[in-house]
Parts: sequence; C-alpha cells; structure tokens
Amino acid sequence: MTQLEYLKQQLLAVLAIDSPTGHTSAAAQYVLQQYKQLGFSPVLTNKGGVLVCVNPGREGAEDGVFLEAHLDTLGAMVAEIKPNGRLRLTPLGGLNANNTEAENVRLATRSGKVFSGTFQLKNASVHVNGNYSDEKRTFDSMELVLDEDVSSKEDVLALGIRTGDIACFDPRTVITPAGYIKSRFLDDKLSVAILLAHAKSLAENGPKPARAIWHHITVFEEVGHGGSASVPAGITEAISVDMGCVGDGLSCTEKQVSICAKDSGGPYHEAVVNGLVAAAQAAGVDYAVDVYPHYGSDVEGTLRAGHDVRHGLIGAGVYASHGYERSHLLGAQNTLHLLQAYLAQVY
Repeated sequence: MTQLEYLKQQLLAVLAIDSPTGHTSAAAQYVLQQYKQLGFSPVLTNKGGVLVCVNPGREGAEDGVFLEAHLDTLGAMVAEIKPNGRLRLTPLGGLNANNTEAENVRLATRSGKVFSGTFQLKNASVHVNGNYSDEKRTFDSMELVLDEDVSSKEDVLALGIRTGDIACFDPRTVITPAGYIKSRFLDDKLSVAILLAHAKSLAENGPKPARAIWHHITVFEEVGHGGSASVPAGITEAISVDMGCVGDGLSCTEKQVSICAKDSGGPYHEAVVNGLVAAAQAAGVDYAVDVYPHYGSDVEGTLRAGHDVRHGLIGAGVYASHGYERSHLLGAQNTLHLLQAYLAQVY
C-alpha cells in the first residue's frame, strides 16, 4: 500500500468516528491502535490524547521535534430539553449555526445509546413560516428534532436523553474521482491521517532521525488547550500540523501545503518558517506562505503553557473551514512530503 493510499484509508476511518471535543475516547483508542500496529509504543495522556515517539530509542534526545495534530472536532451539547420534546443545543468549539441547518445528527447519551435527529430552524416549514428567510440562524433559534415519537420533555427523558449529551454532526465524507476531499472535520482529522502516514513511512523506510520526533494527537484543540500539556523532555521545537486556510486574500489552494507566517496569536518563529520554506523549495513541494486572520493552533497552547520552544504551523489547504470543508489529496501529499523534507534536514 502506498503512503497516499494508507493516508486516504486512515482519513476515512477517523472521519467515520464521532469525536466532538470532550467526546473523543473512541477515536483516540482507534488512533492508539494504529500506532501500535505500526510497531510504536503510544500512550494515552491523562487528557485523553495520544503521545508517541516515532523514532524509538531517541525518546530523551535533546533538540527534539514535537508534531501536534488534533483529533477533536466541532460539535454541540444538549443545553435544554424543551417542553415540546425538541432539544436546544450549545456549540462545542467554534461551530457556526449558519453551517449546521438541516444537518443530520447522532446524539450520544451517557448510557451509550445513540439517537438520530436533524438540526432545524424552529418552525422550519417554508409553507408555514412566513419569516423563514429573514430569521437569523443561532443556537437559540434552532433546535434538534429527534427521530423519535416524542412530544414532551417527559417523553425525551424516558429515552434516557439528558442535558450534557453530545450532538455529533454527520461529516458527509466524499472523495471525488478528481481527488477532492469533501467533509466536515477535515480540521483536523486530515492532519491526523497525515501524521499516521508519516509514522508509517518511518516504521517502514527510515532513516531513523538523530533527534527525537514525537507525535501528539490532541483532543481539546477546539477549546484552546489541546497542546498545553504532555510535552516530553528535550523538546525544543513544536509544529502544529493543522489545516491551511484557503480564502480571499490568501494564496494557498487545496492542492498545496500552507506554511503559516502569522495568525491571530502573532508571528510564528522565524527560523522555523524559513526552514520549512527552504525544505519545501529543496524538495520541490508545492507550498504557499500565508497570514491567517482568524486562527489559533495547538502550538500556541503549548507556548502559553510556558514551554520554551520554537514554533511553526503547516497544513493542507482547506476551503470553507468550520463548515462543509474541502481539500485535495495533493494537499495532503504535499503536507506529508514537507514534513519528511523538513525533518530530513535534522537527521
């Protein structure tokens, strides 16, 4: 199996496992097992992420590199069971109500039962609601309509549904014959698949890096503290492998890897940005350098936690971020090749 085929296989697998932030244990267990199958010794962190050294024997080496990608996604939580049996939701992370109307939802309860439903505007029939087009879509003006015979709060409670249950939005994953990847939650499950492909390349091909190379699959990035803990000793450089932005004013496309020079948290480390650019140019990787106007990453959580590291951010170009996103297999491939080329400089 080629690296790209493996990456695609893992992407489809992780996208199929619901993992809104705070509800990530099943997805983390899957990723943990994939690293084990590749011959590594991953561990679950106390927060529920996956931490693994991908060059065994160098765990304590100085000047280590820490690659971070997050497994948690946007989602929602039941905030209220309404008298009519509908559910008011509160977002988990930066989920935008405008991007969720009429989306199918799986509701995961504490008892382990899963119910289906649809997230709709209140009074959603155009033939009934004369103000349908004018109403603002918010989490207060919308509701989860369960696919169950319920018409009261008591009916819903009898099913075992409670406040705090997790609403998981259908990713609707499609990979087109032209190589375009359409799905919710490419941010950041596409990068999780990229890191698994990177680990596979190290397990099968070498060469073994002289520096310690760690992967951290985090689970609370969407709420700001995914990368704030579990940094091993000896790490001097942390790179967030997240999504690259595609949109007005930016040069990146879905077929490229984006190197971020600055986001809303400030500039990334000049030496890391310059090193990534040099590696891309030397290896013939298709890349772009951009400034993201509204963005934060795992590695910024690492810095704010007080870790003294150089920091960087790369990712495959993704359009329509935090909505129904689109990227391309070439963007994923270019991101993987940039990682390999950049880390080859320190072998």
